[in-house]
Amino acid sequence: MSEGTKDKSIFIGNGVVFKGSISAPNQAIISGTVEGDVVAKDVVIGAAGVVSGRTEADFIDVKGELNEAVTSKSVLIVRSSGKVSGDVTYGELEIERGGKIKGNMKQV
Repeated sequence: MSEGTKDKSIFIGNGVVFKGSISAPNQAIISGTVEGDVVAKDVVIGAAGVVSGRTEADFIDVKGELNEAVTSKSVLIVRSSGKVSGDVTYGELEIERGGKIKGNMKQV
């Protein structure tokens, strides 16, 4: 990641609990817990990461948990340890063996 990209990104570390909404022009990397909405160009949910709220991005990569409303305009990847539940809207979908999705799904 270039310095310019880092400046417009956010990282929520393991063990951190953030309550509120996040809007990042580039990347949001969530390894802790977010209780609120996350909007970014790219969202990466680490293995210990949990988001309870609306998540919206062009690209979403899930190793942890996403709950409520999930919108990935381009690609949603659910890794083997990933869990997604709620209303899921996606452009393209990739689920690794062991990955879980539960809820309403809609392709755009």
